[in-house]
Amino acid sequence: MDTTIVARWQEWEGSGTQHLVLNAGRDGLSVDAVAISSDPHPFAVHYRIEIGTDWLTRRVEVALVGRKDELVLEADGAGHWTMNGRPVPALDGALEPDLSVSPFTNTLPVKRLRLAKGASAEIRTAYVYAPTLEVFPDPQRYTCLEEGRLYLYESLDSDFRREVAFDEHGLVTAYPGLFRRLL
Repeated sequence: MDTTIVARWQEWEGSGTQHLVLNAGRDGLSVDAVAISSDPHPFAVHYRIEIGTDWLTRRVEVALVGRKDELVLEADGAGHWTMNGRPVPALDGALEPDLSVSPFTNTLPVKRLRLAKGASAEIRTAYVYAPTLEVFPDPQRYTCLEEGRLYLYESLDSDFRREVAFDEHGLVTAYPGLFRRLL
């Protein structure tokens, strides 16, 4: 049975918002979203993500509203990526994207890893920074504090860490300092 979930987030501090539509079907999931940032230099991003039933990302499209350039990342599900059709060996081992403007991308490792309470996992993501659309590998750790509901996110190349709360669908409800769920 196909399912559609609509979610909306606001920046923790600021007026930026994000509207996301997640469609789940037999063949996997697709996400279509727009994020409007109140960064000191405001911008808006449209992105789409295609995800397999195994919660592995297959394709990510990111475009800045009002600009012609678009970033297209494709993954083989085994940790190999292409960017706009060219291999990106620097991303080898990454299984998920992490978009700087989106709390949704935290859902991907949480759903894929299915960690038990107290368990943790170190991962590598294909980090996409907006508004420049630069892509680079980003090492992270997730620790389950409450199964399906609360995880400690830690950046492994900085001192950034946050307890991130999720709803019953695995969507972020609170990411202190970054995002809060509105809908």
